[in-house]
Amino acid sequence: MQLITWNIQWGRGVDGVVDLPRIIAHARSMADFDVLCLQEVADNLPDLAGSDGSNQFVELARLLPGYTIIEGIAADIPGDSGRRRRFGNAIATRLPVGRITRHILPWPADTTRSMTRGLIEAVVMAPTGPVRVLTTHLEYFSLKIRQAQVEAVRGIVFDCLARAVTASEPGQGPYAPHATPTATVLCGDFNMKPHDAEKARLGAPFETESDASGTRLIDAWNALNGEAPHPLSSCIVDQSFEPPHCCDFVFVSTDLRPRLKSINYDVETRVSDHQPVLLTLA
Repeated sequence: MQLITWNIQWGRGVDGVVDLPRIIAHARSMADFDVLCLQEVADNLPDLAGSDGSNQFVELARLLPGYTIIEGIAADIPGDSGRRRRFGNAIATRLPVGRITRHILPWPADTTRSMTRGLIEAVVMAPTGPVRVLTTHLEYFSLKIRQAQVEAVRGIVFDCLARAVTASEPGQGPYAPHATPTATVLCGDFNMKPHDAEKARLGAPFETESDASGTRLIDAWNALNGEAPHPLSSCIVDQSFEPPHCCDFVFVSTDLRPRLKSINYDVETRVSDHQPVLLTLA
């Protein structure tokens, strides 16, 4: 299974041009991907630099025939003529899709500018069995908000693992049982650096043990490359906010560790202000 995660900045390259087909073409050049996790997807937001206000969730469906497009709207605000203005994440997959859950992450009050953030949780049926894929984009400006979101993500992942090993009473309709794997991939733009305490917290053991055999999240890059520095994934060209650094990560549950084959950061492309990351599971 090949998965790409990428903050696409609504398709805007470092040249200032918004070109979603260019994004998809580059992702296809990296791999014949099964799952594509995108952050910063926009609909009806012409005030974003270079945007024409198009519905990029609809455009993704046009560009990726045969893929299921899963919308993860985080910011949903009024627009002109009754059309909502929306911003968030998306998962595109050609694999069969099981249960989808959309989470809005905490948004505690702070004095910095901020917006609502979300996480998509989708079970995909990989050839070797179901895998839970989660993608998110955490708060940038406020450490307080980001820390609250990290705790929420940990809670979501823990609940996923606990449900996977907890027998529940069967039902019908929305109560009907569906695949609930422990195998988990969490990816996205976490707006934290490799040695930040919040990142260590994401990979820390859970304080409350479930019956998931001690399953927790591990950084796929570290699992395959030890202490080698993460490749740069942000601010390589535009350093107006920060020097170049890595803030885009892929975490996997410990039961997926034996299936990790490779993880590659494409540090050359400039069709977004972030770099895409390709994970391959054997």
